[in-house]
Amino acid sequence: MATTPKAIFFLASALCFLLLLSIVHAEAPEHFFVEGKVYCDNCRAQFVTRISKYIAGAQVRLECKDRADGRLTYAVDGETDASGTYHLKVEGDHEEEICEVALVRSSDPECAEIDVQNYLRKSARIVLTKDTGICSDHRMANPLGFMVKQPLPECTEVLRELGITSTGLV
Repeated sequence: MATTPKAIFFLASALCFLLLLSIVHAEAPEHFFVEGKVYCDNCRAQFVTRISKYIAGAQVRLECKDRADGRLTYAVDGETDASGTYHLKVEGDHEEEICEVALVRSSDPECAEIDVQNYLRKSARIVLTKDTGICSDHRMANPLGFMVKQPLPECTEVLRELGITSTGLV
């Protein structure tokens, strides 16, 4: 019996598909890489604006805590590079834990305030487990911002452009 080109193509496609499945279902990575940015919130808007500046040399800390009792199970510290980006290598899978990256210290004394009343703005929650459907071992965290004591004068115009005033939406 002669093998046709269609049969060879079908067999090769099936082998490629099986190989892909084995890669997707491979063991969990022994580590994850978490990246994020730290910025100066010079409008005290609690989000990045067009006049926000990224902070080099800012310190962050990733902590994972047990879901049941809140006990600290893992921690790693990092520092931002010249672009305000931090890169953290996290060992292990943290499926049963709540992991968050938090601000620690700003390298800019003029922009060093952490909004302690709004916990969501001083940390970024990150999922560090293979059981999410994400094949990559890289995770991106939301930007974190230190605040200036007083907003810059141009913030009024920046917020107006966004449809926001000091009293809320326009």
